[in-house]
Amino acid sequence: MPQAAPYRDDLAEGPDTKAYWLTTSDGVRIRAGHAASQSGKGTVFLLPGRTEYIEKYGHTARDVVRAGFDMVTIDWRGQGLADRLGDDPMVGHVGTFLDYQKDWAAVRAFARDRDLPRPWHMIAHSMGGCIGLRALMSGSDIRAVMFTGPMWGIDMAAYLRPVAWTLTRIAKALGQGHRLAAGTSAKSYPMSERFADNMLTTDRDMFDYMRRHVQAEPRFGLGGPSYAWLGSAIAECNALAQMKSPAMPALCCLGSNERIVDTTRIRDRMTNWPGGKLLLVDGAEHEVLMETAGTRKQVTGAAMSLFASFST
Repeated sequence: MPQAAPYRDDLAEGPDTKAYWLTTSDGVRIRAGHAASQSGKGTVFLLPGRTEYIEKYGHTARDVVRAGFDMVTIDWRGQGLADRLGDDPMVGHVGTFLDYQKDWAAVRAFARDRDLPRPWHMIAHSMGGCIGLRALMSGSDIRAVMFTGPMWGIDMAAYLRPVAWTLTRIAKALGQGHRLAAGTSAKSYPMSERFADNMLTTDRDMFDYMRRHVQAEPRFGLGGPSYAWLGSAIAECNALAQMKSPAMPALCCLGSNERIVDTTRIRDRMTNWPGGKLLLVDGAEHEVLMETAGTRKQVTGAAMSLFASFST
């Protein structure tokens, strides 16, 4: 039985959720959160983005549970309350992106051991969309998936791509891969940016919601990525771009004002995804599940409709 982990329900504003410590195959301690429903229509695995943590998706968990599904969320290694891997806990560091698959394996084992309701589905945001796509391509028992602003490429000027690639390789070769990547900040984004300038959401209440979390629980805070994270992220996105999408139902929600991930790669993949559909969310920024109430209802409703079509 996994050991109980702390969970800030006062911050999440979601359904009753139990958190647990899990240990990956390489000995890293991560955190999983489970919100149970009464209907047992299935289970939704929510794969967060970089810098995120379980409590941030309290509102989404509430909607998922109300729709009759269990929800399982994860603190990836290097963020949330999971083990931080570098010398500076505010630097988002990981040795290689493939290590995230060990976290995913631990969460799947947790769900299997607890015999969570099937069918199993996935909601994968940003970095979680990159990790989730790799997991689906490797073969899994996920029935349907919704991506939101998936990181299948990082939005940067074309002239900066070779610079970023070169800097990450040099830093790793010099044993400095754990250092904060140039041009990024060690400060948590909601704490360092003004609402008016942010690229996450157009909803002031949700921006304040994120800020309150980091103020109340500083361990939720995370700054920019390490050179190793950045280099591995670029390499993983490039590798995935060469691979075919799995033939399964897939919905991708993309904010019309997306400015963080590469929208060209998203459009290209979803155009050629067997059983895939791209939904452009008018006026939304990167985090469509942290947008206005109407937008959240639209996006979550689309996911629940897709998943419910497979319920027994």
